[in-house]
This record gives sequence, structure tokens and C-alpha cells, in this order.
Amino acid sequence: MTSAISAQNRQRASSWVLPLCWLAVLLDGFDLVVLGTVMPSLLKYKQWDLNPGSASLIATVGLIGMTIGAVTIGAITDIIGRRKALLIAVVSFSVFTLLCAVAPSPEIFSLLRFLAGLGLGGCLPTAIALVTEYSRRERSGSATTTLMTGYHVGAVLTALLGIEVIERYGWQTMFVIGAAPALVIVPLMLRYLPESESFLAARAAAANGTAAPAASTGKRAVATLFQGGMARSTLAFWVTSFMGLLLVYGLNTWLPQIMRSAGYQLGEALVLLLILNVGAVIGLLVAGRVADRNGIRRSTIAWFAAAAVFLAALSIKLPTIGLYISVLLAGIFVFSAQVLVYAYVGRAYPAAGRATALGGSAGVGRIGAICGPIVGGWLLTAGLAYPWGFYVFGGVAAIGAIAVSIAAKPSADDQVGAAVDQQGIAEATA
Repeated sequence: MTSAISAQNRQRASSWVLPLCWLAVLLDGFDLVVLGTVMPSLLKYKQWDLNPGSASLIATVGLIGMTIGAVTIGAITDIIGRRKALLIAVVSFSVFTLLCAVAPSPEIFSLLRFLAGLGLGGCLPTAIALVTEYSRRERSGSATTTLMTGYHVGAVLTALLGIEVIERYGWQTMFVIGAAPALVIVPLMLRYLPESESFLAARAAAANGTAAPAASTGKRAVATLFQGGMARSTLAFWVTSFMGLLLVYGLNTWLPQIMRSAGYQLGEALVLLLILNVGAVIGLLVAGRVADRNGIRRSTIAWFAAAAVFLAALSIKLPTIGLYISVLLAGIFVFSAQVLVYAYVGRAYPAAGRATALGGSAGVGRIGAICGPIVGGWLLTAGLAYPWGFYVFGGVAAIGAIAVSIAAKPSADDQVGAAVDQQGIAEATA
């Protein structure tokens, strides 16, 4: 009876993992787009006297914080657990985002973006690791892409809010709105979000003297990235994530301004950003199911290749409806391509090293995210953003397709089941 009740409680707790992590990732989606939505207004904000170069620096500083957060989150979760790490990430991001609304100078604004990025950078890999652990193995691809719809639902909502809010109430209001969801998310997470079972098992084993302490476990998790023939795959994932997040952040930061340089009004440019992220949500809903059916490796390569084609197609002058369709198709493939990389990583490594692998992939990807706004800013400053910017972004997607094709095929593509997860838990407690 006791074991049945315990199993029932675990099932109830696990049912909260996806929705709560989805809400946390929604905040990451807000950050993905918010700077792009306010960027035209920041460039016209006379008190700060910004230009594309200095605005790119602000975007870069925030992304550096996210990179540090993503790289260090694996070691942090080994010590305090994934539940606490995710809670700290959500609280810190929300507090510093709220303070951005009252920043008196671009320097203080940049510092606050950096501090917000530290927490936010750890949010995504931790959420993915939790969802992967609690999902059924045969549905890990669709579970990850379902989680990541929160990323782009947040982006879509932010773009919609930008259209309605910025010109009426000022760009500062966007950061107040971005902090508000924590008032709901944090209490729900405190009450319902369970801890990672693999972390609890490892901690119990360490307490009983049958496992190494957390620091040793963390070293072992890092070692899994390069042992057993995984070094090639790890490097391939890093390159692919770099290219994928360069696209995501380059487009979301500068697409409105690129389209303004092509002659569109601010409202029209923000509509295109909205359509881009609507395409992202559609792509995520489709990509996970395609990956579960046809294999994560083949699907990821195909998605990056399609992204390259449709990004290059945006350089062609089209009537309004044709432009909307092209941007929608680009969104469908660009953003879900990067999410498939995370799903691929989640299948390729054992549970003991999964958070570290995801954190490493996300961390290196954040370097690409830093480069995305810089590349876009340089193209705008040089007067090359339209149409050459889309050729550059298309080339980046093509490199991503080549890089991910180098990664080894995960055994989960052919043999799905709990064995890999059980092996990972056993290694964590050995």
C-alpha cells in the first residue's frame, strides 16, 4: 500500500513538471524578443543617444550573463538540485528585469541585463533536463519541443504587447510586464515542482557513503561529455548550438530594424517579428512529432537545411502576403531547429551527465547568441542588412546542418526505453 501511494504521489508530482517548466521557459521567450521590440525606441531615446553599435553592446552584455549562467548551471544543480536552481533562476531574472524599467543610464541598464541573464541562462537547460527526465523516453523529442513552445509563446506575446504598449506607454513598460509573471510562477513552483529523482538518488547515495560527493559527481558528469566516443558529438553539438542561437538572437534582435531599413514602418516590422515567432510555435509542434517518428538526427539536419533555404528566400522582394508567408516558413524551421538540438542532446547522454551536456550546449550556444546581435548590428551599420543579412543568416543555418550531421546517431533513435535513464541514475549513484 505504501509503495502504491508513493508511486501515486510521484505521478501527481511529475504531472506538474511540464506545465511549470513551460511557464519558466516562457520568461526566456520574453527575453528573446523584448530587446528587439524596444530596440527601435531605444535608438530614438534621446536621453541615452544610442546607435546600432552601442545598442549591440547592450544586447551582448545581457547575453554574456546568460552564457555564464548556462555554463555554470550543471555544477550548481549537482550541489543544490534542479528544483532550487530553477526557482533561483526565475526569481533573479524577474527582479533584475523589473529594475531595467527604472534604469537611469545605458550603463546601468546593461548591468541589469547582465545580472538578469545570469539567472535566465540557467533556466532553459534546467527546465529541459527536468522535462526530459520525467517524460516517457519514446516521447522525449515531443516533450522537449512542447516545452519550447513556451519559449516562443512568450516571444509572440511580447511582440504583441510591443505593438500595443510601446508607443502608448513607453519602452520601460515592457520590462515591468516581463517581471510580473513571477508573481504567479514562483508560488506554483514552490508548492508543486518536484525535485529531480536522479539528483535525489545521488544525494541519498552520497549520504550513505555509497557515492562520491557532489563535486566528484560533477567532475564525472563533465567527463561523460568526452568519454565513450562522445567527444566528436559534443563538439558537433556545440558548433550547431552556436549557429542555432546566432540565428535566433540575431533575427529576434534586429529583424524589426532590418525591415525598417527596407522601408517598412515600425508597426509593420513588429508584425513580421510576431509572424516569425508564430512560425516558431508551429514549427515546434510539428518538429517534435517528426523527430519522434523519423529520428532526431535526420530531423535536426533537415530542419537546419530548410532554415537555410527559407532565410535566403527572405532576400527576394515579395508582395505583402508573400512576405508574410516567407517569414512564417522561416520561423517554422529556424527556431525549432535549435530546439531539436536540445532534444538530440537529451537523448545522447545518460541522466548523470544530461544537465551538464545541456548546460554546455546551451552555454556555447549563448556565445552564438552574443554574436547574433553583433553580426546584425554590423550589417546595419555597414548598410548591408537588407538583403545581404539574409544570405549571411542562411549560410549560418547551412553550417549548422553540416555540423549536426557529424554527431553520432543516438541509440535512442532505434531503441527507446528506460534502460538509458536507469543506467544514468546508476552511474550517478555509483
